[in-house]
Amino acid sequence: MKSVRVAVLGAGVVGSQVVRLLREQGEELSARVGAPLELVVVAVRRLHHHPDIPSELLTDDAAAVVAREDVDVVIEVIGGIDPTRELLLTALRRGAAVVTANKALLAEEGPVLYEAADAAGADLYFEAAVAGAIPLIRPIRESLAGDRISRIMGIVNGTTNFILSAMTSEGSSYEAALEEATRLGYAEADPTADVDGFDAAAKAAILASIGFHSRVGAADVHREGMADVTAADIQAAAELNCVIKLLAICERVTGKHGDAVSARVHPVMLPRTHPLAGVDGAYNAVYVEAESAGRLMFYGPGAGGAPTASAVLGDLVAVARNKISGGRGPRESAYAALPVQPMGQVSCRYHISLDVDDRAGVLAAVATAFAEAGISISTVRQQGRGAEATLVVVTHSAPDAALSATVGRLSELDSVNRVTSVMRVIGDVA
Repeated sequence: MKSVRVAVLGAGVVGSQVVRLLREQGEELSARVGAPLELVVVAVRRLHHHPDIPSELLTDDAAAVVAREDVDVVIEVIGGIDPTRELLLTALRRGAAVVTANKALLAEEGPVLYEAADAAGADLYFEAAVAGAIPLIRPIRESLAGDRISRIMGIVNGTTNFILSAMTSEGSSYEAALEEATRLGYAEADPTADVDGFDAAAKAAILASIGFHSRVGAADVHREGMADVTAADIQAAAELNCVIKLLAICERVTGKHGDAVSARVHPVMLPRTHPLAGVDGAYNAVYVEAESAGRLMFYGPGAGGAPTASAVLGDLVAVARNKISGGRGPRESAYAALPVQPMGQVSCRYHISLDVDDRAGVLAAVATAFAEAGISISTVRQQGRGAEATLVVVTHSAPDAALSATVGRLSELDSVNRVTSVMRVIGDVA
């Protein structure tokens, strides 16, 4: 039977594991495909940096690799937008299947890649782009294709979850937890993409797109990082029997003008009773709510060379089977074309901590500010400390823009010395 010829672009943390597993488990993988899998070339930047890969497989000319007519499947684990975008478009346009782990490229250029794949009748698979080894993309776009998803919410960045877990369980400061994450290899030398939420936002865009059959790009996702979360925030959450998590939240919402998609990334206070609250360390988990299937939880290692390579090879087996049978995997499903709801219109609850003067009338002034904005207060707690007091307000749901504006007005009250913390809340909080 004709072999399926495979090229790998990149041999870093993930790519090196893909190559290793292909060489070590090639016979098993071939048996699962039903035809021989043949690794024919590995494109790298520096040839002498990969002594574990046979020299006859190595090349530094990625453009020549994707143009080869004898390559059936291109596995891309380089990352980045340029020149990766043109490399994958070249492969797709000549009919090669593409397996990629590139969440940034999919979040920004997904429709372009899908259109090229459709025009050539090629497969585009990307299980490894979100949540590493966790089977997530295929269940959402295939297993749940007959259902109506209402919400996808999850911890999709292991670095930030490790940091927040350390701050919660060990009382570490943000700086100390980040330093430990870097030492252990969970955080990059430049952690901006993780701690500022860019990585999670790209994954949220992918999840919202496939979950709600609409085109959602990285720029459509409201993004807030977790670098401003303090030990005081962690303690405040603990007092409410909550933990703080950086979540990607994608929802189908219904408004006066019909349905829309809400996609956002930000820290939240989450009750300890919620399944996501117990996900600690560098693990990922995604919680899906669907009309018929109900509530589903996907949990596991969200990064790392071997775990991510597992997802890549799962996609490879799927596209190789399609090559042999002449079939095709799922195409882009964007028929719903739902608009993206602006963050200001998203209904949220807030936990707000204020340093105020400890005198009569302060609580009334704060309550008036909320009432004038039409925001209902759920609970209020006040703790005096000399001439000042800490006032904690938890609101009922209200439009995010109204809540943000109210926080601004509170900081202008004469009796409010400082707004010390503002955190969104999900679930029932006393």
